[in-house]
Amino acid sequence: MKVLVLGGDGFCGWPTTLHLSDKGYDVIVVDNLSRREIDLELEVESLTPIRPMGERIRTWKELTGKEIGFVNLDLAEEYERFLGLLRDERPDAIVHFGEQRAAPYSMRNAAAKRYTVDNNVRGTHNVLVAIVESGLDIALVHLGTMGVYGYGWSGSAPIPEGYLTVKVPTPDGEIEREILHPANPGSVYHMTKTLDQLLFAFYAKNDQLRITDLHQGIVWGTQTPQTALDERLINRFDYDGDYGTVLNRFLMQAAIGHPLTVHGTGGQTRAFIHIRDTVRCIQIALENPPDRGDQVSVFNQVTETYRVIELAELIAKETGVEIAHLPNPRREAVENDLNVSRERFIALGLDATTLTEGLLEEIRDVANKYSYRADTTKIIARSVWKQGMETSPDLVS
Repeated sequence: MKVLVLGGDGFCGWPTTLHLSDKGYDVIVVDNLSRREIDLELEVESLTPIRPMGERIRTWKELTGKEIGFVNLDLAEEYERFLGLLRDERPDAIVHFGEQRAAPYSMRNAAAKRYTVDNNVRGTHNVLVAIVESGLDIALVHLGTMGVYGYGWSGSAPIPEGYLTVKVPTPDGEIEREILHPANPGSVYHMTKTLDQLLFAFYAKNDQLRITDLHQGIVWGTQTPQTALDERLINRFDYDGDYGTVLNRFLMQAAIGHPLTVHGTGGQTRAFIHIRDTVRCIQIALENPPDRGDQVSVFNQVTETYRVIELAELIAKETGVEIAHLPNPRREAVENDLNVSRERFIALGLDATTLTEGLLEEIRDVANKYSYRADTTKIIARSVWKQGMETSPDLVS
């Protein structure tokens, strides 16, 4: 199977690229390397040393004999080039990671908000239009987010996978309808993912595109078996206030003895998945696409849920590092429940990596090993959700 991996140089895209290549897929990466440019803008680097894209690809061929193609292309700006690529390469499937992925960065300032919408929405729509215009039967797998549901859902009923059955009162009695689960985005980034799912619903209905939308939880961990083969293949480990996901931030902080920065009470419940499971889920989705004419196939790509304070307490217990509570830069509830339905991937054979299994490995093999590269001035989150909100530069004991 020939697959284009859009955003294949990124945190989820690169390990997915290597995983699929290792499994025998013919893979071409399409990326404009914008994530590397954002590193320059934020003046912070991955905790792990990231090599240039060409060196990454050459190293993979050196170690495995397998070739990975690469096209430097901006999905939002270069529609005709992308359409030409589809017609030339005639891929069987596309994996779409090619979006600005950080909620805090999307709320950083007016420029970041506009860039996130321009890049994500235009890029995704260009992909859909190009598939239609190419005339090819290409299955699309998109990495979405659990954040489209928001965090207001509570109680014992789990969040269903994408769709909700509702009863609508009419003069002739109640009728049942299946609708997309109501969206409740909590940032500009999450809003773009919400707009994505509406685009997908339209193009699946109107043009019979075969689309799978993966509503993924927060990804933790760094390495997969493929990225661990050689340091030149190592994956990103972001720890800064804009791009560092909460668990990876805690792991880095523990490695350097910095108090674990819990924003607010830490009562917010989040869904998590290890990067090793992310790449497995992508493969499962590629191998189980919907048929033409089907509605968008939605998976909740989640393996565990934890309150933020529970994660901090778990890591503090393992490492002896203290916990520090800081003001919460987000506009969100003080605490929330999160019960997520995730039966579809389990039914298709996903054997998940749990936090208790992988945590110590991550501390030992990545966070501790590269702790000397940490810039402590980038630890505190600076992006806020509303003008007038402030985050303290000092730790609160």
